[in-house]
Amino acid sequence: MLIKQLSIFLENRAGRANEVAEILALNDIDILAFNLADRDDFGMLRLLVDDVDKAVAVLSERGFATVLTDVVSVQCKNEKGSLAQLMAVLAKNNVSVQYMYAVYDGKVSHAVIRPADLEACVLALKDYV
Repeated sequence: MLIKQLSIFLENRAGRANEVAEILALNDIDILAFNLADRDDFGMLRLLVDDVDKAVAVLSERGFATVLTDVVSVQCKNEKGSLAQLMAVLAKNNVSVQYMYAVYDGKVSHAVIRPADLEACVLALKDYV
């Protein structure tokens, strides 16, 4: 399923990611999943939140550079080899993955995928579970 992911560019300095978390908490926005990656001069915080539009608005008001991106979320079996199975489906259908991360809530696992071709990814995974 296609979902919206919020990406936030952060300067590499202490407390910057905390500022984002505090702003979202103060505005009653729940972070469902996150991934933080860094480069030499900046970091990229990717979030799944329960109210994307509100999150963009409050973070933009505070001067954060934000981008909304379509990503694919697919439920995965929570067992050994499930990542290999998922990646095999993508490879078989020639779907290139730019990045991905996993979310587990204690019951269900999801892979969040940013493919080079969204439509091809969704089509390849329509019968996967």
